[in-house]
Amino acid sequence: MLPEIGPLEKTPPAGVTLPSPMRRAQKAERIREILDEYYPEVEIPLDHRDPYTLLLAVLLSAQTTDKKVNQVTPALFARASTPEEMAKVPVEEIHRLIREVGLANQKAKAIRRLSEILVEEHGGEVPRTFEELEALPGVGHKTASVVMVQAFGKPAFPVDTHIHRLAARWGLSSGRSVEQTERDLRRAFPEETWGKVHLQIIYFGREHCPARRHDLEACPICSWAATARRKKAEAARR
Repeated sequence: MLPEIGPLEKTPPAGVTLPSPMRRAQKAERIREILDEYYPEVEIPLDHRDPYTLLLAVLLSAQTTDKKVNQVTPALFARASTPEEMAKVPVEEIHRLIREVGLANQKAKAIRRLSEILVEEHGGEVPRTFEELEALPGVGHKTASVVMVQAFGKPAFPVDTHIHRLAARWGLSSGRSVEQTERDLRRAFPEETWGKVHLQIIYFGREHCPARRHDLEACPICSWAATARRKKAEAARR
């Protein structure tokens, strides 16, 4: 049996060779195996019918839970479910229909204007490029990424604040910025899995890896993926 190494020791005792740290690619592969075990099949948690209604649902989800979005979109889509229809609905009425979500006033204006732009500039269709999507009111990079990968099957790895947090907790990214996390995750996972892994991480985070009061030692991923320093720091905050 190898002698134990204390947490403050920087080098192992003489004659003891420690295993090399798990490389990020190896860690990502193991994480993907666990995610596949927990969530072999995943669906987008936002109710939608097509790329347009998905676009609106993702836009509405900013600073709002998916559950709340799914509660307000049935009435919204019953009133208007195409850009042509939505472009004719007064902003005040859109606001009334979505008033329970965060930033409802701004989102109502964005929904009305982006619908007008889709009709005026895109023939009533949701564009299929990041540049065109991100030019729409209320559509940021994360929203565009969700639409690209989930509606059109284009390579994209959407990163929200929750995925950003888990990637850092699991040692898949430095966590310095959402942009850096996206680059790191795109490198860590095979391109053909990005859409699925993105959703799997969302579900796993909600059900097994919450931001607060989380026991990293008991977590199926954090227990081995998180560093000892991170485990100690998060345990102190519980």
